[in-house]
Amino acid sequence: MKILVAVDGSKASLNAVKYAAKLSQNLRSNDVITLITVHDDQGLNVAKQYVGRAEVQDYLRELSDKQLKSALAVLVKAGIKHNSIIQMGHVAETISRTANKGFDLVVLGAKGRSSIADLLVGSVAQRVLATCKKPVTLIK
Repeated sequence: MKILVAVDGSKASLNAVKYAAKLSQNLRSNDVITLITVHDDQGLNVAKQYVGRAEVQDYLRELSDKQLKSALAVLVKAGIKHNSIIQMGHVAETISRTANKGFDLVVLGAKGRSSIADLLVGSVAQRVLATCKKPVTLIK
């Protein structure tokens, strides 16, 4: 089973990685777990004008590496084959598009905001659920 796990550095996303690792072990799967971290760089367009596109990309790459560090440690400790993807773009759309291109399951953390906040702002988890054609498991 090919599992895509969205990672954003939160406790909920780390719990999602732990869940995926346990699931992979229970299924005795030899497949690779793929971690994905996505940053929406649209908000940094102004910064790109002042510091340059390369500097913004470097910053986002460093941020992604920090977010992936603890998740990778969980998979290494569990002895699970893994790889990671770092993407830029709309977070939910990018996760869904990636998942629809060859994964069997998406696992992601739900941060547990109130339903009122979700109605007003929406959440990545809700958008992935709405747009992904693959099964999605939310972990708190």
